[in-house]
Amino acid sequence: MTALPELSGKVALITGASRGIGYGVAEALVARGDRVVITGRTEDALKEAVEQLGAERAVYVAGKAHDEAHQAVAVERAMEAFGRVDYLVNNAGTNPVFGPLADLDLGVARKVFETNVISALGFAQKTWHAWQKDNGGAIVNIASVAGIAPSPFIAAYGVSKAAMINLTQQMAHEFAPKVRVNAIAPAVVKTKFAQALYEGREEEAAAAYPLARLGVPSDIGGAAAFLTSDQSDWVTGQTLVVDGGIFLNAGVG
Repeated sequence: MTALPELSGKVALITGASRGIGYGVAEALVARGDRVVITGRTEDALKEAVEQLGAERAVYVAGKAHDEAHQAVAVERAMEAFGRVDYLVNNAGTNPVFGPLADLDLGVARKVFETNVISALGFAQKTWHAWQKDNGGAIVNIASVAGIAPSPFIAAYGVSKAAMINLTQQMAHEFAPKVRVNAIAPAVVKTKFAQALYEGREEEAAAAYPLARLGVPSDIGGAAAFLTSDQSDWVTGQTLVVDGGIFLNAGVG
């Protein structure tokens, strides 16, 4: 990034942000003047992301999202580096299995929920107690359209994202009026995480979307920037669907 804006004074903690949607969110927030703490499993990828975002605006903490010790260290790092953590974006997620529920390994199902749902609650609890309870802020949970309607072969992921949407509503109710909590439900976004859903057939996959393309990380970054801005001050407990219009095709043969 060549020209950095003036600092906004706000700080965001973004999980799973070394690449893909999480990095897109970090890029959008840094572009408006926020400072960010990003997490992920791979230190080298996080270092590269911080270099791209600007070392004076970003720091990283490597670790596994479901690890409570990692959650605590990430929040502590935000407080040590920047003295506050106004926004939390729960983006870290996993989808290690494709197939029907009837044959789903229950251990895998537990792993999906541990990473996609329980970790989000853990980060929210720690952010709440460290800063937001007394100072306010916002939380954005990255859900999925798979949490709104059935998605064949990624059912475990979809069920976890449905839980994420309900978690959003529960936290929005409990954390009000200090903290607003909303979710974003993307359709297919062009990331390494979602590659199996479009690789080798992107044109065919995009043809199903009224806007004639798949999503890109900046689409979700823009939505997260809105939900952590003053323009969304009266919005909480909502799930913003960012899907290129794919749901408009529901019921069409």
